[in-house]
Amino acid sequence: QVPLVESGGGLVQAGGSLRLSCVASGRTFSSFAMGWFRQAPGKEREFLATINWSGGSTYYSDSVKDRFTISRDNAKNTVYMQMNTLKPEDTAVYYCAASRGPSLRRYEYEYEYWGQGTQVTVSS
Repeated sequence: QVPLVESGGGLVQAGGSLRLSCVASGRTFSSFAMGWFRQAPGKEREFLATINWSGGSTYYSDSVKDRFTISRDNAKNTVYMQMNTLKPEDTAVYYCAASRGPSLRRYEYEYEYWGQGTQVTVSS
C-alpha cells in the first residue's frame, strides 16, 4: 500500500491560483510515476497531468496545459500541482495517484493507489 494524502484545496475566485500537494508514505516514492485527476459532480474522473519518477518528464491534458504545472520533490515524498488562472469549470474534487514504474501514465487504470481527494471550488 502507498497511502496518499492530498491538501491545498479550497475556495478561490476565478483567475486565482492554488497549489495542491500530495504526500506519499513509504520509502519507494521515487520509483512511482505520479498523476493528478479530477472529478466534477455528475462527470467522470478526468486525467490532468502525470510526471515520471525523476520529475524530468511531464504530460498534460489539453484542458489544463499552460495553466497547471505538475512537479515533485522525491526527498519530501511529495507531488505538487500548481494551478493558475483558475476557472469556474475547474471546480472539482482533485485526486493524486501513484503508479508502479518510472514512466508517464495517462490512464486511470494504470494507477494502483489513490488519495482521498481535495475539493477545489472556483467562484465566478
